[in-house]
Formats: sequence, C-alpha cells, structure tokens
Amino acid sequence: MHYPLVNKIVKEGGLIKQFRVVLIKPSHYDDDGYVIQWRKSAVPSNTLAVLYGLCLDATARKVLGDDTEIVIDAWDETNRRIPVGKIIASIKSAGSGFVGFAGVQSNQFPRTMDMARKFREAGIQVCIGGFHISGCLAMLPELPADIREAQDLGISLFAGEAEEGRIDAVFRDAFAGAMQPMYNHLNSLPAIEEQPLPFLPAKMLERSMGSLTSFDAGRGCPFVCSFCTIINVQGRKSRRRSADDVEAIVRANVAQGISGFFITDDNFARNRDWEAIFDRIISLREKEGMKISLTIQVDTMSHKIRNFIDKAGRAGVRRAFIGLENINPDNLKSAGKKQNKILEYRKLMQEWRRIGVISYAGYIIGFSTDTPERILADIEVIKRELPVDVMEFFNLTPLPGSADHKQMLERGEWMDPDMNKYDLNHVTTKHPLMSKAAWEGAYRKAWDAYYSPQHIETMMKRAVASGMSPGKLMFLSLWFYGCLKFERLHPLEGGILRRKHRLDRRPGMPIENPLIFYPRRLWEVAACHLGILGMIMINGRARRRIKADPDARNYSDIALQPMTDHEQESLEMLEK
Repeated sequence: MHYPLVNKIVKEGGLIKQFRVVLIKPSHYDDDGYVIQWRKSAVPSNTLAVLYGLCLDATARKVLGDDTEIVIDAWDETNRRIPVGKIIASIKSAGSGFVGFAGVQSNQFPRTMDMARKFREAGIQVCIGGFHISGCLAMLPELPADIREAQDLGISLFAGEAEEGRIDAVFRDAFAGAMQPMYNHLNSLPAIEEQPLPFLPAKMLERSMGSLTSFDAGRGCPFVCSFCTIINVQGRKSRRRSADDVEAIVRANVAQGISGFFITDDNFARNRDWEAIFDRIISLREKEGMKISLTIQVDTMSHKIRNFIDKAGRAGVRRAFIGLENINPDNLKSAGKKQNKILEYRKLMQEWRRIGVISYAGYIIGFSTDTPERILADIEVIKRELPVDVMEFFNLTPLPGSADHKQMLERGEWMDPDMNKYDLNHVTTKHPLMSKAAWEGAYRKAWDAYYSPQHIETMMKRAVASGMSPGKLMFLSLWFYGCLKFERLHPLEGGILRRKHRLDRRPGMPIENPLIFYPRRLWEVAACHLGILGMIMINGRARRRIKADPDARNYSDIALQPMTDHEQESLEMLEK
C-alpha cells in the first residue's frame, strides 16, 4: 500500500531525487505451505506502526536533504498479498531505496527469507529486524545457519530498537547504496519517552478486524519466565512512553476514525506510569467524550495493585489478557513463573468481571510433568473453578531468544529445525512423558474440552449474571475455537475470510494444478463455513434459552462465588 509523503516532485533548479522505503510485516506458512492471509486480520502490527512513525519523523527532518523525496510503502502480509515484482520496479524506478522486514518472529523467518531472496536477486537492498535476529544475537554464542545465510546473501541485519535517530543511519547508508551488514543496538536500549510515536494510516487499518490499532506504552518486563524472549531483547527494566505521548497517539488515531487500541506491553500492570496513562485516557473519555476502548495484557497479581482495576474500567479497558500459563505449581516454578499465585486466580478474574471486562487467559501445554490425562483433568478444574471467559492454549516452545532455547541447545536436545513451526501451535521438541502424537492430541483435546457446547453455554450464563453480553462470548468462542478446528491455525493468527493464492506456496512444495487447487479450495471454504454455521446454530439456541430465562441474572456457580477460607482448604486446584 503506497503512502506518498511528498507530492511535489519538481523543485526550483530541477528534479527532486526519490528514495523509496518499503516496510513489510511478513506472515508465515500453514501446514500445506500456503501463506497465512485473511481478508481482515486480527491485530495490526505494533512494530510496523513503530517503524512507520520513525520513518515519518525521518522524512519530516529531511535526513537525506532538501532535494530528496522520501516515499514510504507499508505492507502487512497477514491481510495483503505482497507484490514483489511491483516493489522491485518501484525501487528501481526511484533510483534508490530498500526493503525493510519489520518485527520478524522466528516462525516468520523462512517466509521472510523466501521474499528476501527475490529482492536480492534483483539487486534490491534488504534489511531484516525483529525478535528472531535480536533473540539469537542476545542469547547464542554464534548465529544459526538461517541468519548466516541471510548475511551471505548481503542482507543487512538490525538488532535492537530503532529510536533515538538510529533509523537515520539505515536511511543514509541505503541512500548511498552501502548498507552495513549489521546494525546491532542490543547493548543500548533507548528511552522511548518523547520519541516519534507509532502510527499507521487508517487506510491500512481498514484491513484489520474492527476500528483497532496498537501501540506500546512501555517495553521490558521484570519477571524471568524461562520461555520468554522479551526479557532478553527488550530487557527487564521498564522503559515507558509518557502520558503526553499516549494522549498524542490516541488523538492522532481518533482524528482518523480509530478509537480501539491494543496496548502491546507484555505486562501493562508493571508499567510504572500505568496510573498517569489511565488518568489521561479517563480524562479524554469523561471530559471530551472520546469513545476509547482498550485491550491490555497483565499478570495474575495485577488486581493487587491499588486502584488498577477500577481505573482500567474507567479508561475503557474492555478486554484483558492474563498470563495464567498453568495451574500446576511445579510447572510454574520450573518456568520461573514465581509471580503466579494460584489462590489469586479466581479473585483476579472476578475483579475483571466486576467491571464488565472480558478476560482472556493463555495456558501452556507441554511442561515436564504434563500427561494427556493431567492436562485434560486440569482443564476441567479451570472450567469449574475459574470464571475466565476466553482460553487460548499454547504448546511450550523453545523460542530462539529464550532461556529454554539456549539451555536445550547447550544440552544438545532435539529441536525441530523448521522455524516455520515455532508459532506455539506446533510441537517442536521432545517431552519426557508424552510422545509427539500424544502431545499433539492433548493440545487439540484441550481446545475441544474448553470450547464444548456445554461449557460455552456456561460461559454465556456467567456473562449474563455479570451484566455482560452473551453474544460477545459466543462470537469470541466461535473465532478462537473455529480457527483451530477448521483452519488448523492459532486464533492469534486468525481473521475473517481466509485467502489462499495458488502461486504463493512455500518453495520446495509443488505449485498445484488449477483443476485440483480451486475445487479443493471451494470445498475447504464450504466445509469451514458449514462448520461455523453448525456451531452458531448450537450455541445460538443456548444463547436464546439464556436470554429467555427470567432468572438468568441470578445464575451462580462455584467460579462466580467469593472464595471462603474453608473452600481454600478443599480447592481442587490446590489439591492438584
């Protein structure tokens, strides 16, 4: 998608030079080798917004001089097909420029390299940044083969963050046709207060679900979870945008019709300026009437912070993602997740429910003591004893950049060599108690168990009893479970109307005959929509029963009730 920042191409004395910057947030391949892409994808990329904002600032400061027009193209492959040929032609026509792959995660690295090779073959300069590059540089004694291949192709690597003018050096080097092999800023984490703000034009955001954009109010996390890459790339010290910065982000987006925000901080409750930020947003909502809504991520002890929950409600928080991770204390301890106190889980979720916020919880499968039987038994305990709304399951994955990955590499343990599978939806290592097939089966059954028609009905009953919308819970259940069941994708990679292009298949896998591809694709679409329609019919009947029940507001179960001292002693979650 093309966003020319300077319309004037002629200046006194002659033509202005043009420099073209193409930012691409890549997707990755599904199990059949097709790029995961939607008509509307779930959440806009914060990294893409950050880099776009930095490029806007570099343009405004005329870092390449008064006689050079900088043109930015920004693409999110989760909802747009990347026209590699047209991009090559546009850069060659301009005479200078480069392609920057933004926020590349480990599972996106193979797809990134497949596109990067085409650009390099055409003589186009390429730079790759993101957690795969930064995580490997931060944690490994030597770079893995896939990153070394990128270096051999003459691809520039960017590690760390690009604030404090660091993007300027990339622009100037690319303009001179001499990009550096490595831009390594890992040992110098920049302040992000009063830095150029993340921003994406409304035209791009139209291709995401709802009126939604994303921004980071802070970076870094104080905890030491062994499976996490964030602490080893962004650090454990909190770096924050000011309340003024956040207000500017909100105002800029509201001005273009965007009022929903996903704050991407790994743990917003540990942002030291959370209260000042909430107060500022509360003022915008209550004094200026802005209809702002927020989605945030918090830890399981966030309700202990004085005023946090109440101010979150006034600031427009509508959804809160909670890193539940597991209910087995031994598993939590082995992962360094000491901040999770299982006695607090129900209190936390009841507090969010009190202010009408939908709670999401992430749950990890594959810890060392897990077995299929224990996993499913724990899911039943959660369904019965915790008032969580939406659950999403992840396979424990040794992501490059995490302590788990480094330690397994040092011990010589097997890890799947295909980075495309490192999406938390695949099994990528061996387990002491489960075979690969048993682990994969337990993962699928966990989804089936939580999103059974009976439990979805219970979720909707709890919603009505808490003054929340049962329809929203039904929609979210359809989305989360439907993505896994019908598309074999994690819901965080989901969207509306899956797109598959016959020619966009992973190298090494054959391009299918149109007479085979299109009939099968038609059947896939039909089967998917018939399956979703069936779920709508089943859960819709339950929703109508609940809405017709005059006593529905008085529904209660163990998960909704305050926890007494006697119950704490007999709580099955504690017994386990």
